[in-house]
Amino acid sequence: MPCRSAFVYSPEYLRYKLSEEHPLNPIRLALTDSLIEACGLLAGPDAFREAPRVATEGELLLAHDAPYVERVRELSAHPRRGSSEPEYGLGSSDNPIFAGMHEATSLVVGGTLRAAELVLNGGAMHAFNPSGGLHHANRRLASGFCIYNDAAVGVAWLRQHGLRVLYVDTDAHHGDGVQWIFYEDPKVLTISLHETGRYLFPGTGSPSEQGRGDGFGYAINVPFQPYTDHASWVECYDLVVPELARAFRPDVIVAQNGCDGHALDPLTHLHALTLTYEHMARRAHELAHELCDGRLIAVGGGGYALWNVVPRAWTSVWAAISDQPLPERVPQPWLDRWRSSAPEPLPTLMHDASSEFEPIPHREATAAENRRVAQDVRRRGLPGSA
Repeated sequence: MPCRSAFVYSPEYLRYKLSEEHPLNPIRLALTDSLIEACGLLAGPDAFREAPRVATEGELLLAHDAPYVERVRELSAHPRRGSSEPEYGLGSSDNPIFAGMHEATSLVVGGTLRAAELVLNGGAMHAFNPSGGLHHANRRLASGFCIYNDAAVGVAWLRQHGLRVLYVDTDAHHGDGVQWIFYEDPKVLTISLHETGRYLFPGTGSPSEQGRGDGFGYAINVPFQPYTDHASWVECYDLVVPELARAFRPDVIVAQNGCDGHALDPLTHLHALTLTYEHMARRAHELAHELCDGRLIAVGGGGYALWNVVPRAWTSVWAAISDQPLPERVPQPWLDRWRSSAPEPLPTLMHDASSEFEPIPHREATAAENRRVAQDVRRRGLPGSA
């Protein structure tokens, strides 16, 4: 069959706006959608835009407890200024309560489920929901800008259909919510490559977190040192992910593509490039074709350099998973459309050069420590794979 790829998007995604001042500004999604369009990456017969749907309550309960979902719904309908629900992680500066939050985040979850449906029923081989990747929320806890965990709901939905799921998370922040929800499930392999929790929220993601019970050995963590650059990031990904994926033999791959590890991101301390995200998406695409008949579901994630990084990074991800060439230059119509709104000069090249961000402190020592961790994780392997 043709290698059809679905870009799951709607302007309704922009309703997931935690507050006017919040760093998770949905303008990044509109910028990404329009850049993908300007690059001609939705013009071919096998790359198409698909509308999301709203997740049902039953689907939300695949990864969240009923009292939590009910409280989110109640507060969504009747938000109270300054109210706080610490039991559920709601009402903090990270996760403020806002009108319509249940509906807005249910649409994000439904976008990831629509991507999974298309991949499972043959409507597409690959699908990308850029609004997804809200990987911190746990069963009864909002966390890290995430009200519901669309990635976990998507993985649970795939498990409900009997599939073995490889979940690869390359956000700068540890994919803790997904890890904990599937910590005892040997049919879900979670691999997270992220900045070490010694310096960054949520403070988890040590290699010692390996799963529990039947799931022991199926949680994999590769924490990076601050200032990890493109070369080290790519080296560690290529050391760990392909070998463990081949040992696990998934039926489907779910890839979280947070791009907040970029050198320009204001909330982290890493030095990835837009090329880093393209590389990892291409690797996920290759592994999907090698191991699971091409079945690949991609989601977004963090990314707070809203204008200069996120649109280019996720356009690169879309080009990679839909197997299309990326133009060298940012299209002039996109620059013309957004220049008057942008608070800073817009980039003119799709890829940034590493020389833009020199010098990088402790580069060799950082790469050596990252390599040691990655080699240790790879050497440990999966249960029964020695």
